[in-house]
Amino acid sequence: MRKIKFLLIIAGLMVTVASCKKSVLESNPLSASSNFGIGSYLILDSTINVNINYSSIATSTAGIIVDENKGGQAVQNIVMYVATTNTYDTTQWHVIKTVPFTGKGTVLSITGADLATALGVSPSALSPGTSYTVFNRAVTKSGAYWDVSNTGYANDGTNLISGTNYHSAFYFNVNIVCPFVAPMAGTYKVIEDDWVDWLPGNLVPVTDGPAVNELNLSQVWPNPAYGTVVSPLYCVVDPATGVATVPAGITWGNYGYLTSTLSGSGGNVFSCTGLISLSVHIFAAGYGDQGFLKLILQKQ
Repeated sequence: MRKIKFLLIIAGLMVTVASCKKSVLESNPLSASSNFGIGSYLILDSTINVNINYSSIATSTAGIIVDENKGGQAVQNIVMYVATTNTYDTTQWHVIKTVPFTGKGTVLSITGADLATALGVSPSALSPGTSYTVFNRAVTKSGAYWDVSNTGYANDGTNLISGTNYHSAFYFNVNIVCPFVAPMAGTYKVIEDDWVDWLPGNLVPVTDGPAVNELNLSQVWPNPAYGTVVSPLYCVVDPATGVATVPAGITWGNYGYLTSTLSGSGGNVFSCTGLISLSVHIFAAGYGDQGFLKLILQKQ
């Protein structure tokens, strides 16, 4: 009887395990690979340009060249959207246009005018220094679509959205820039001075140099009423974008104590609008790190 009872117990366990396996498969469709559908995504072939020149804002172009993942559903067209932030909330996206997918080499490009129309503003409202995210939605011949909002990802190289293993083109960033064109020397109105050498509305001189693509701010900081120049304070400007950096290690003022620049200082210098906007990391001897202080000047 014990042997028969034992066999009955084993048989009962087998039935239980079999029924458990069946219930797992039925309750969890992700446990079987055959239950997965085939998606699609765009592959970045190359970048044309990501900067739109404010000086020719309506016609200046930014864009990328894409292909499709050959193992996925065939792409029919690509809908391009723009958002003011890198958000996956599609209710914050604005349609730019639909581009037919023509195979490898398909160009996804936009002008400043395209961007402005999608956002419902005039091209001139796209301020230099502003960045926008362009999202690309791949619409397949079956009518399905794939973009960042419905594509899973991991925080490593297997991340389909931004992982290096895939080189996907779900989105790209566009920057509104203003190339630096010298000379920019002249009289500037103080908009903001966190170092408080000047008050808003004061007029100050800015000169070109000391080298090419540089601006000399030594007549701004220090204010001669409060201190004297040790070495000229200056910024270096990227001529293509107007992005400026202030080198670390410049001992620029003597106020009875020495002031110098620390790392991380920079901002923008826009020739097209006459704006100098910097955040300068300052060290004051005897007082320590003063943090990042803004200096914003507008050419008159």
